[in-house]
Amino acid sequence: MSNEKDILARLDRLAAALERIAPPAAAKLDFAAAEAFVWQAKPEAFLPVAHINRQPLSLLKGIDRAAEQLLENTRRFARGLPANNALLWGARGMGKSSLVKAAHAEVCKESGKGEARPEVKLVEIHREDIASLPACLAHMRASSMRFIVFCDDLSFDKDDTSYKSLKAVLEGGIEGRPENVLFYATSNRRHLMPRDMMENERSTAINPSEAVEEKVSLSDRFGLWLGFHNGSQDDYLAMVRSYAHHHSLKIKDEALVREALEWSMTRGARSGRVAWQFIQDLAGRLGQRLKS
Repeated sequence: MSNEKDILARLDRLAAALERIAPPAAAKLDFAAAEAFVWQAKPEAFLPVAHINRQPLSLLKGIDRAAEQLLENTRRFARGLPANNALLWGARGMGKSSLVKAAHAEVCKESGKGEARPEVKLVEIHREDIASLPACLAHMRASSMRFIVFCDDLSFDKDDTSYKSLKAVLEGGIEGRPENVLFYATSNRRHLMPRDMMENERSTAINPSEAVEEKVSLSDRFGLWLGFHNGSQDDYLAMVRSYAHHHSLKIKDEALVREALEWSMTRGARSGRVAWQFIQDLAGRLGQRLKS
């Protein structure tokens, strides 16, 4: 009898130990919980974003043509019409990622004004999790909602082969991209590969042109290429004035221009990022809070 009790006690402890080391049950997907999510590869999960860090589309200056094209592409996708994956490439700090988030916000706002259409969710995937993109898309494929998968600062270094799986997912794989998913990426590189990597392919490959073709074919999967270039002084000042007006900063225009130009000289750049950093500094010095 005592032996039986001892065995049962041991079995209870063993069962408890197994429960502790067992992987947690997969969280139930609830895409209605938020407008945006961050994809987590391990364990697989969509983490809801309570507050999206973004600026209104009207505040993004100097990128009017790119904004018009991306917004129209996103609108078509939201209506269930054909749309292209988009690569936003070019100068740093000129509003590439800000434009993606602002276009998503604009389309969500328009969808709430009477026109019935599926909700469009923004899902961010980190560069280091690109290899898990097929698993991410598998969850979205079964949903009735529409998704923009967004990867900021996408690029690949030497010996990085994860770009091959991305190529197959975007176009070319047996399943292909789900009809309810669009992929937007930003990069400082037009072909997502460093120049020295392509030059190395030319110098070492038996057939250089074929090797380079494989590297640049990833960017061909993006039907929409939007180039961003360094802003002029007028563009920079337009950004600064737009931010200052939106946030009701109490400063005269002459002083605003003088301080903004001085700030850009110390940073060695005239971009949207530099303009926003100046506005944050200015608001702090004026003792004013910025609008959320």
